[in-house]
Amino acid sequence: MTPERGIGMTSQRTRDRLIVRLKEQGIRSIEVLSAMRELPRHVFVDEALASRAYEDTALPIGQGQTISRPFIVAKMTELLLEGLPKKKVLEVGTGSGYQTAVLSRLVDRVHSVERISPLQNQARERFYSLKLNNIRLKHSDGNWGWPENAPYDGIIVTCAPEQVPKELLNQLAPGGRLVIPVGGTEQSLRVIDRNGHSFEETVLDAVSFVPLLSGQI
Repeated sequence: MTPERGIGMTSQRTRDRLIVRLKEQGIRSIEVLSAMRELPRHVFVDEALASRAYEDTALPIGQGQTISRPFIVAKMTELLLEGLPKKKVLEVGTGSGYQTAVLSRLVDRVHSVERISPLQNQARERFYSLKLNNIRLKHSDGNWGWPENAPYDGIIVTCAPEQVPKELLNQLAPGGRLVIPVGGTEQSLRVIDRNGHSFEETVLDAVSFVPLLSGQI
């Protein structure tokens, strides 16, 4: 039995039930739902937590980090991909690699930065086993983004800074979109669109993410 197929609580039937719940919560993108139906989320968590992989909940992945609940992954991905086509996307915070893998099914190229080396190494192994070949990884402070490959059609941030890093705004292409949680004890999800040299920000729902920290481990 391959890890992609799974058995019992990690089976395709279990995945399908998650997709039904995501639809009920308002996710409408057929492309996003299809990508999440195909991807084995249980591969991105510790084996001891595999039976909980398709619950709509965040789970610990070690190093004080979490894998986001599926609804948040779906919602942020749906928001990011609205509007203009997104061929090249930057992700800040590779973490388990699950959000990265979802994006890899939907865009031409994903560039992902992670400050915690052990998490990045685990994610790289998962991408290799799943034959996801359009992902590029960098061990780096997420506040800096990845300027060498800018500009990006979209940027998604999976950890929360106190304020939006200007470096990330500068790396958005004209017409590009940034989806990011912002705040300290109280956080909100923001969508920021670049129109030439100006930025239009929309504040959405309250969220809860680990903080965006400086430095590398």
